[in-house]
Amino acid sequence: MKTKLERFTMERLSEPADFEALLRRDVREGLTATPKTLPSIYFYDDHGSDLFDQITELPEYYLTRLETEILEEHADELISRYCPHELMEIGAGFARKTRILLSAMHRAGVGDAYVPIDVSDAALEHAGAALTDTYEWLTVRAYIGDFGTDLHRVPRGGNRIVAFLGSTLGNLAPVDRPAFLAEIAASVADEDVLLLGVDLVKDESTMVAAYDDSRGVSAAFNKNILTVINRTLGGDLPLDAFDHETAFFPDSGCMKQSLRANRDVTATLSDIGLTIDFTGGESIHTEWSCKFTIDGITAELAQAGLTVTDSLTDRNDQFALIVATK
Repeated sequence: MKTKLERFTMERLSEPADFEALLRRDVREGLTATPKTLPSIYFYDDHGSDLFDQITELPEYYLTRLETEILEEHADELISRYCPHELMEIGAGFARKTRILLSAMHRAGVGDAYVPIDVSDAALEHAGAALTDTYEWLTVRAYIGDFGTDLHRVPRGGNRIVAFLGSTLGNLAPVDRPAFLAEIAASVADEDVLLLGVDLVKDESTMVAAYDDSRGVSAAFNKNILTVINRTLGGDLPLDAFDHETAFFPDSGCMKQSLRANRDVTATLSDIGLTIDFTGGESIHTEWSCKFTIDGITAELAQAGLTVTDSLTDRNDQFALIVATK
């Protein structure tokens, strides 16, 4: 039997981005634009990641709960149907829901490899160590990379289930989704299957509550982007001058998270020599959380060269796992 050290490897697919240089560029461009914007990737320092974990446990945040229920109900059926040699997961994070699919693979005796790709080496290190501790039969080949450009570079060990869960696709602006879905399609071989989690359009009050919970965790998560910028760029953006705001835009099918100035504010980011004026009521767009219909995502996948073979939903049709092949 292989040792744990032999069962867990981690490689880099491309040169690491200069995080600080990207942050400086994105903040300068975003806060001098009209309207102002900040990329949601900057939510996730250690505190931001902890806040997001808290969000997934909130009663209003149905997404994680429903996707987990669907996986638990259908994992054995999916594994028996497609008999994957390996499970590749895009944007794996800490791989919590992944265990449902891995356990089904082991019960069916069809595969023993987990192949996650994520930009965070810390998340991959955590997931790989935890999974190889739990499953003595499992081999983890982890890859650090940008899943917008590096998916096709992940070495193959056999036919795959390619999982992209959590409705993370919805965090892309609609205009950016075609290129990303084309990158996914390029990583899927004829013998593979894509398992895509998507949150479905539903009554507006349910969607809004998921991003504006009664305990204020979502608001703290949204404001954490200002904390990251202040700490990293020598800023003095006052958190109490901005209110968390979320709204649904039916034309795009997207929830939009913003921080709205509740008064006139002048703030300085000394490390990049930037002073920004905000008028009361002005917003900074921070995140997309787009929702889908079955017909809509079927059409988007078809445009990328993938055919939907099944859509598995919860009993109230609020969340779906889309199954697609080439």
